[in-house]
Amino acid sequence: MSNLGAQVNNHKFHPQLNQFHPLHFFSGPDSGVMQENSTRSLYGINTVGIIRAPRGDGKEAIVLVTPYNAVKGGVRETLSLGIAYSVFSLLTRVTWLAKDIIWLVADSQYGEYAPVAAWLRDYHTPAFSNLDSLNTETCHVGNNNFESKISYGIRRSGTMAAALVLGVAYGNENEDTLGIYAEASNGQMPNLDLINIVHYLAVHRQGLRVKVEQFHWLLNSKWVKSLGEVFESLGKMVKTLNPDWKLGISAADYVEGAATLASSLYHQALGVPTGPHGAFRDYQVDAITLEFSLRISFDRLDRRNDFLLHGGRLIEGVIRSVNNLLEKFHQSFFLYLLTSPSKFVSVGVYMIAFALLVAPLPVVAASLYAKTLDLNPTSEKDKSATSNELGSVLQSWKWLNSVKTVFVVHFWGATVSLLPYFISQIPDSDPTTNFSVWILLSILSLEILRWILVSPSSHIYGLPQGEWATLKSATISSFFIGLGLMSVINFATAEIGALLMVPMALMAHPLKLDVRGQSLRSILRMICNLVLGVITFPPATFFVFKGVIEGFSGINAGDFWNWVESLWAWNSATYLYIGMVHLPCWVLCVQILLHPC
Repeated sequence: MSNLGAQVNNHKFHPQLNQFHPLHFFSGPDSGVMQENSTRSLYGINTVGIIRAPRGDGKEAIVLVTPYNAVKGGVRETLSLGIAYSVFSLLTRVTWLAKDIIWLVADSQYGEYAPVAAWLRDYHTPAFSNLDSLNTETCHVGNNNFESKISYGIRRSGTMAAALVLGVAYGNENEDTLGIYAEASNGQMPNLDLINIVHYLAVHRQGLRVKVEQFHWLLNSKWVKSLGEVFESLGKMVKTLNPDWKLGISAADYVEGAATLASSLYHQALGVPTGPHGAFRDYQVDAITLEFSLRISFDRLDRRNDFLLHGGRLIEGVIRSVNNLLEKFHQSFFLYLLTSPSKFVSVGVYMIAFALLVAPLPVVAASLYAKTLDLNPTSEKDKSATSNELGSVLQSWKWLNSVKTVFVVHFWGATVSLLPYFISQIPDSDPTTNFSVWILLSILSLEILRWILVSPSSHIYGLPQGEWATLKSATISSFFIGLGLMSVINFATAEIGALLMVPMALMAHPLKLDVRGQSLRSILRMICNLVLGVITFPPATFFVFKGVIEGFSGINAGDFWNWVESLWAWNSATYLYIGMVHLPCWVLCVQILLHPC
């Protein structure tokens, strides 16, 4: 880089392992405190080059990132370096740059995310230590030795306007493709304009096919194809009524859009970044990962040259577009779900579906509470005032008992969320053992909390026949509040949680009453409650989903622990939702189903 006229420095960092810590949720990026298991002998070195913009004032910058593993690097990483170097060398000679260019060659021997996150952490919150020093290194060229001083301090530019992470993959496609990965931590997405720019330049200028992540099992699903054919037929029927109505969609487009939409919703809800670009979103920088894939082997020299040409032109076009902006992208979307590389569902559309899904919750809660109020009829005015006052007190105690039960269960949910921190400290324990210990401790802690916080005399003043209704009303109210709070933190998590738990919360009804009813409605409701009770249990939901995608043959109990461990390691809000909203609501619904009446 230095021979191109750029300012170059090395950045030394120590690898850090993502570990669960109960106080790290929703906190800002770590200020550089090393983990206890990090040693001074383990470190990586990033190389950073900066081009100062001839037309800029140094207040804004565009970042290029190319992960490179010097130990196990191959042709793919070499080609990504080649693209970045060709673009970087071009940008050192142009005169139209208004924003500085930062090229980060990330040392990926400890993973692709860690070096980028470490550099960003030191870039924004510098740590003064002995790492920021000048080291003298000796270079051997022939029979001559040259000593050069390499700075391990941080050279800085302005505010980052956008970041592009470049990668190359071995392609199994029929044509050259470009994969776009945009999901960051806790459902954060870059500005949609950045994806649109890349898509337009790749398709219309370089002839690349752009793809985003999809659920491939949905592409081969027969029921999704059948549903798409139904919508296609309805669209054709509507078009015959009025040719100006363009409501039709082909079955193939519907299937592909459904697979992309489900994947986008899932990865946003998961809260785990899909690439190194996720580190930039923690600092509110729009970033995406671009992964090139060729249809022909990289061994052919002519294909490598074409790849460098088309890839370099694409990156140059994106940099030109971002460079021409006088400010960050504005009047665009940050909350959206992708249905294809060029289509999306905005927040104004899917918020309506979410609102309609959760709207019955407060209505049903209020209705149940109103029905449980055993108000005295007007014909009983001759009753004494003392009797009326006693009845009012009884009703108040009945409501408070249900609220106290809901509070105890949610407090238990918070306790269950903290248990993995202590279970993970057990030495030489496998995931299956950890999962089993977690289940046993959760059950034990629930019984202990009930014994301590719920006194046996709390049910003396309650009416057993109507107690389940007040408990259901309080459960629905707490679940509605939890979904509302989660929709602010991670909307995709709240959406999936509502799809799973709203039906069970609304349909929960004591099984004994359904058995006594002996009607078709009671039998159907009992069957639905039993099915929902099994499916909505978090481990069961995970195993069903994993079995549908990968098959049920290789599933074991430790898979759920590994999945949950990845959630808490990345500080995913989904982990808190499962422990403090979903699981308590499920326990309360099961308690309603098993109510003695």
